[in-house]
Amino acid sequence: MSTPMSTAMTVEYRDIILKATNVSLTLGKNVILRDLNVEIRDIYRPGMVTGQVVGVLGPSGIGKTRLFRVLSGIDEPNTGSVLIGSDSKPVKRGMVGVIAQNYPLFEHRTILGNLQLAARCAGLCREDAVKKALSFLDRFGLEDRGDLYPCQLSGGQRQRVAIAQQFLCSEHFVLMDEPFSGLDLIAVDKVCKMIAEVANADELNTVIVVTHDIAAAVAVADTIWLLGRDRDKEGRIIPGAKVKATYNLIERGLAWTPGITETKEFIDVVCEIRAVFPSL
Repeated sequence: MSTPMSTAMTVEYRDIILKATNVSLTLGKNVILRDLNVEIRDIYRPGMVTGQVVGVLGPSGIGKTRLFRVLSGIDEPNTGSVLIGSDSKPVKRGMVGVIAQNYPLFEHRTILGNLQLAARCAGLCREDAVKKALSFLDRFGLEDRGDLYPCQLSGGQRQRVAIAQQFLCSEHFVLMDEPFSGLDLIAVDKVCKMIAEVANADELNTVIVVTHDIAAAVAVADTIWLLGRDRDKEGRIIPGAKVKATYNLIERGLAWTPGITETKEFIDVVCEIRAVFPSL
């Protein structure tokens, strides 16, 4: 088995770039989220560009999708706040890129056209939108795909375009909903590598991955948020999910290491998280 990286790697946690404080969400009579508090800081490694990847895990029906919508500004919580960026602005719809499972693109537009439209929606003039769209084609390894249409791309290429499109709209923040759903092991590995590559393209890039796939989340993330619910003294569930545990994979020596999925340390963390699920 491979040996994980040393936990002594120099890492500095800088400004808070996303913070949710006392977030609660009720739909009808159902309490979905309750007193949820999380934060993401800019991770700095000397001599390297390091973005952030956070994996959000939890049982089905726990509220992952609703947290996804609150963090992206699509849904407004009943109480609490979500602030993003180093200037701590209240999140609003459109400030955070959202990538659904089917990677929706405009089929009648070329790939360059899709990206150019996203740049225009972000407020750029036509000339600047073209320049930025071209730069994103290059950054995302799509420089020879600009004149093609979405139907002419592979699934992986469509996903890259969807991510590039959302970064053009939101600048540094992207939420991904179940990006590993229905993929085989080889495809999951490719998506993990692509997410890491995209996150590390800019110091402030932050990708939040909502998924059921524990192994894939641990493989790609530097931090894991585990959603669950409290219980009363009799063991009954108290409605409303919160982040019950945060796993710092940097401290465990599991972040940014090729071949990490083959190590005992990786398997141990996956098993540890899986064992907690029944109690959530």
